[in-house]
Amino acid sequence: MSEKATPPAEVLLLDAKGLFCPEPVMLLHKTFREIKAGEEVGVEATDPSTQRDIPKFCLFLGHELLSSREEGGVYFYRIRKKTRA
Repeated sequence: MSEKATPPAEVLLLDAKGLFCPEPVMLLHKTFREIKAGEEVGVEATDPSTQRDIPKFCLFLGHELLSSREEGGVYFYRIRKKTRA
C-alpha cells in the first residue's frame, strides 16, 4: 500500500501589482502580523523597488526569502515567516 503525499501548505498570495514603494512592503508587513510562524506568503508586484525592499524586509525581520524571480515585468516572491522571535 502506498501512502498519499501530504499536500504542500497553502500559500497566501498577496497581489501588490500596481502598488508603489512603500505599499508592497507595508502590505506584506501587515500580513505577517496576521499569520502564524512558519506559514508562507507569495507576493506578486510590479514595482521594481521590491527587488531591493522585500529581501531587506526578510533580512531585517528574520523571515526566509524562499524564492524570487521576474517574469514579464512582474516580480514574484515566496517568503516563510520566521518560526521564533
